[in-house]
Amino acid sequence: MVQVPPAGPHGGDGQNIARALGIDLSQILDLSQSLNPFVPHLEAVVAQRLNSLRHYPDPTEPAALLANTLGVESQRVLLTNGASEAIWLVHTEIGGRVWAEPEFGLHPRNPRGPIWRSDPHNPSGCLAGPTEVADVWDEAFYPLATGRWTSQRPGVIVGSLTKTFACPGLRLGYIIADEVERFARHQPQWPTNSLALAVLVDLLDLADLNRWATDITTARQELAGLFELFGFSVVVADAPWILVQAPGLRERLAPHGVVVRNCSSFGMPEHVRVGIPDSDGLARLHSAIITSGIKAKSG
Repeated sequence: MVQVPPAGPHGGDGQNIARALGIDLSQILDLSQSLNPFVPHLEAVVAQRLNSLRHYPDPTEPAALLANTLGVESQRVLLTNGASEAIWLVHTEIGGRVWAEPEFGLHPRNPRGPIWRSDPHNPSGCLAGPTEVADVWDEAFYPLATGRWTSQRPGVIVGSLTKTFACPGLRLGYIIADEVERFARHQPQWPTNSLALAVLVDLLDLADLNRWATDITTARQELAGLFELFGFSVVVADAPWILVQAPGLRERLAPHGVVVRNCSSFGMPEHVRVGIPDSDGLARLHSAIITSGIKAKSG
């Protein structure tokens, strides 16, 4: 019997599960990471930019292009090595605390200071209402939830291009803020690599946020319907995932090559967070649930 490795604090456990099963990572359906399931595969796009590896990174033009896409002034945008670096830079400069628990684990938990909030909220998946306020907004999943790049709310905004384009290995995040240089001063030299910067131009060109958000909405309802078919209690909101009350489900599905996120790190050990799959992924999840011995509810 396979010994399922313990869950990591932030999902993305596919590599550990593949290693435990003795299979290649490509054979894992990793729904513990909530990535865009409808973006085209990027291998060919990246392959066309490999000559960038012979040059030192220069973020000037890619950052200006991103700012134009976001609809903000170029001097207000800072490219970062993923959203995790963006969060670290803002935390280092201004500190802060979360608006309430549960909240994303990388956000600071100081006793006082600026208020941080993810939008849509992680893990509930709910978008912030028009009257809600915060000093720092984490919009990593905002484009996939709304079909718009950013809310342009007052304050500091951190974002993640690698969620939108399903390429976390490229490490592309950003900060939108007035006087963004105060965050940049904490970066090392060349924080973003040449390949990621070169590919960014192509990513923005192929973006289709409205269609992706619409497709995710449809797929989210189909995913919720699948779990309800088996009698699970499901929370459906606005994000590219759902919450399922299903203690032990991660351990039941993992031996079949399907990974969902254990929510113990959110203080919700009875729940799992399940990223939205495409239609093939949904069929594979359905099969894994049946193979694991879970029965559909009668009636």
